[in-house]
Amino acid sequence: MPKSKRDKKISLTKTNKKGLVLKQQIVEDVRNCVEKYDRIFLISVHNMRNNKFKDLRADWKDSRFFFGKNKVIALALGKTPENEVAEGLYNLSAALKGQCGLLFTNRSKKQVLKWMEEYEEVEYARSGFVTEESITLPEGPMPEFPHSIEPHLRQLGMPTALQKGIVVLLKEYAVCKKGQTLTPEQARILKLLDRPLATFKLTPLGVFSKKNGYEQLASEDNTKENVKGQMEVEEAEEMDNT
Repeated sequence: MPKSKRDKKISLTKTNKKGLVLKQQIVEDVRNCVEKYDRIFLISVHNMRNNKFKDLRADWKDSRFFFGKNKVIALALGKTPENEVAEGLYNLSAALKGQCGLLFTNRSKKQVLKWMEEYEEVEYARSGFVTEESITLPEGPMPEFPHSIEPHLRQLGMPTALQKGIVVLLKEYAVCKKGQTLTPEQARILKLLDRPLATFKLTPLGVFSKKNGYEQLASEDNTKENVKGQMEVEEAEEMDNT
């Protein structure tokens, strides 16, 4: 009988250990932060943008952000009262669901919540974003566009043509409708039109303090839909030191 192709011995000597080393480093970093900082905020991020988050890290040099695999961070915090690294921390560990992250800080709860409430940055929407308004372009010339971009507009689905060197929309065109999920083409058109519809914003879901334990601030289920598919920071970059 011929030997099965599945019946193969796999040597572990060539296994890449980089992933394991990274996870161990994350666990160590999280536990060090638990000792260093008084408060830990559980947060969700709406419309994640790498450049915006880098600015936040620079502005919050006295604090530390963590975004990565929930299971690894939960392991670092402790999943049960028996293995938690601080009293009551296992409650925060249990709340790590969906796309969320942690902010370790010594700033006061009042200061952090006020900052999150006021902070937001307008950004261009990306594919998968659910629009909150309808945008329709009227028929006629579009002098804001150079003639060289007209073929690209047609590739994106817009009914355009060149007339005497001017880009013209041949008929009324609905770019997007309220409640619609944007396609990549629609997102590109909105950017070309300079119509930013998204907002980069942080939402506090809960807070842990060494004095009061864990307190839930908002339901993770209420914000999960808003952040779905929008966390685009690579894990290695997300775990860089601030």
